[in-house]
Amino acid sequence: QVQLVESGGGLVQPGGSLRLSCAASGIIFSDSTMGWYRQAPGKQRELVATITRGGSTRYADSVKGRFTISRDNAKNTVYLQMNRLEPEDTAVYYCNADDDRSFWGQGIQVTVSS
Repeated sequence: QVQLVESGGGLVQPGGSLRLSCAASGIIFSDSTMGWYRQAPGKQRELVATITRGGSTRYADSVKGRFTISRDNAKNTVYLQMNRLEPEDTAVYYCNADDDRSFWGQGIQVTVSS
């Protein structure tokens, strides 16, 4: 059974930082492309960042220079460091694992507000 468990969300003021974590089980983590997506109220789910098994990264234009995705294969965990957060970053953030099958976490709320 595949499980992706996100943690680290919450409420932060504009300009602040958060680090999301996603712990994976039930997959060969080191062989999987891992990603973070987000969905704001009334909007479609969108890609935030991905990292391949080789460590190549890809970011949405809106988060480039502010967010950093990384992975620790020894811990089966992917991270999303979010700096200089903006109100527009408010959304439910989802962890994704892709090993030619796609798996999703349950999502975690990030709210950027003063």
